[in-house]
Amino acid sequence: MTRASFVDRHGLWSDAQTRAALDVEREVEARGLEVIRLSFADQHGVLRGKSVMAGDIASAMRAGVAATTTLLAKDTAHRTAFPVFTSGGGFGMTAMQGAADMTMVPDPTTFKVLPWAPATGWMLCDLWFGDGTPVPFCTRRLYRGALDRLATAGYEFMAGLEVEFHVFKLTDPHLQPHDSGQPGTPPDVSLLTLGYNYLTEQRYDQFDDVYVMLRRDLMAMGLPLRSIELEYGPSQCEFTFHPGIGLEPADTMMLFRSAVKQICRRNGYHATFMCRPRLPNVMSSGWHLHQSLRDRKTGANAFMSDDPAAPLSPVAMNWMAGLLDHARGATIFAVPTLNGYKRFRPYSLAPDRAIWGRDNRGVMIRALAQAGDPATRLENRIGEPAANPYLYMASQVIAGLDGLERNLDPGPSADTPYETLAPALPRTLDEAIAALRADTRLREGMGTLFVDYLLRIKEAEIARFQAEVTEWEQREYFELF
Repeated sequence: MTRASFVDRHGLWSDAQTRAALDVEREVEARGLEVIRLSFADQHGVLRGKSVMAGDIASAMRAGVAATTTLLAKDTAHRTAFPVFTSGGGFGMTAMQGAADMTMVPDPTTFKVLPWAPATGWMLCDLWFGDGTPVPFCTRRLYRGALDRLATAGYEFMAGLEVEFHVFKLTDPHLQPHDSGQPGTPPDVSLLTLGYNYLTEQRYDQFDDVYVMLRRDLMAMGLPLRSIELEYGPSQCEFTFHPGIGLEPADTMMLFRSAVKQICRRNGYHATFMCRPRLPNVMSSGWHLHQSLRDRKTGANAFMSDDPAAPLSPVAMNWMAGLLDHARGATIFAVPTLNGYKRFRPYSLAPDRAIWGRDNRGVMIRALAQAGDPATRLENRIGEPAANPYLYMASQVIAGLDGLERNLDPGPSADTPYETLAPALPRTLDEAIAALRADTRLREGMGTLFVDYLLRIKEAEIARFQAEVTEWEQREYFELF
């Protein structure tokens, strides 16, 4: 008698996933693929995982693949922030102590063939313990839980991505043994464009070799690329994507970032989604998240209004009020790095307070709405491009739902944003941590266990930063004192 697979024993796949798994097997064989990368999004929104040979993919999909739980204990330097060999492993869970294994279960509906990697396929995975219980720190599942709560309220979350980042020419990757570390020496780079010629065709053409390389591979994978733009800063660009529903836009962001970095590196470039690189004259990058709700019964945009005097529906106004009410607490999910807070400056096209406005790029929530316009949406301008998309989007859903449930009012449009009195957004990661701790509803919505876990990792990063002697300190004090 054949023993049921891990997936079958615990009922982990939907009917659509079961059908997709058979399609994956056929496509792997038809395309002559040799290896399949199985990846999961870690707490930082970085892909981790293993590769299996094509001949083993059928069993790997259904049995899952083991990975160590210590991957969930890492900060951004890949240092372990939890005492994993103590009782409970620092997590309060026997299943995670002693660097025990968890199981990566592929989602066959995410299967892609990677155009830049010969004979290579790819799938996203969700995380489970060996007894079939979910790993509570799987960020993709956390976001799915928020979507389920939204579905109960009668809506689906629609999101469009507008992502700024930099691409540089790689001049020295620093791969000597003395460059290795946690973290290692960053690469030396040079510019592809001088910048400060926003949206000019001449600068765009200087970038075109990179644009061609990226767009061909991204579109070959079926990512919903909409536009490519030359941004204001040196060697800075922006890609936008058509809106998607539910998990799709978060999955797209994960694959997009990883693909861009891999494609660029293979061709002698360095792409970075770091918010503000420490390079002369380089500008900050943001991630503007466009969002709306779709009514599950009618399929209509629930943010759209038919009243010319009120271009946003009551649902949109309540939702936006929730985003503003929880803006401070949710900042850490949109801006998770120490570096990202250097972007929040007055008169900089980046928000510094929790306000909204009609088609105004100085506010946190920019309302793009006309009566009867099915593309009516809210653009949250707070995020940095390094954010974990599952956490960023989950925080939006939880905050917006709270606004709906409590019938909150966002107040009037702030037409002069830097003169409007409103709660200031956190200016540092420390302040963002404190703001989340004080936001009871958001903590409950994201899960108290998960929030405490994430904040411990962030506090470990801050502690390492504070222990470093910076160049600023050396310049400021070494000669003076």
